[in-house]
Amino acid sequence: MIRQVVAFVENQKGVIRRVVTLLREEGIRICGLSTVDSPEFGIVRMVVDAPDAASASLSKAGFVVKECEVIAVEMKSPDEMESLLEVIQDGNVNINYFYSSFGSSGERPVLVLHTDDMDEAEAMLNSHGFCCMSSRA
Repeated sequence: MIRQVVAFVENQKGVIRRVVTLLREEGIRICGLSTVDSPEFGIVRMVVDAPDAASASLSKAGFVVKECEVIAVEMKSPDEMESLLEVIQDGNVNINYFYSSFGSSGERPVLVLHTDDMDEAEAMLNSHGFCCMSSRA
């Protein structure tokens, strides 16, 4: 599993750019990003190369931030997504959300997912030959 940084932001013009610019100025590389919004607020989920630094920078800038673990699976091909989803469903584990990432090396896409049972999902995926990434920190 890897750590994901989650920032809670006001739903305003330019706020995502503000988050991205802040992290770039701090030398933090965003490897994957997903947003969800409602009329008043948004959730920005990110896989970054320095989660501690990203959380600190975003908190200092006034954002509410939390970190959580997610499973990051390096995909050999886009066709693997259906197989991955089949393994999770057959294991009776619910996926709360998932999004694609640029990957840490930029060579292969990475599918980032959060489930009701992270340990079980990661074990199932590993046992079926999927390449689950782990945090370097």
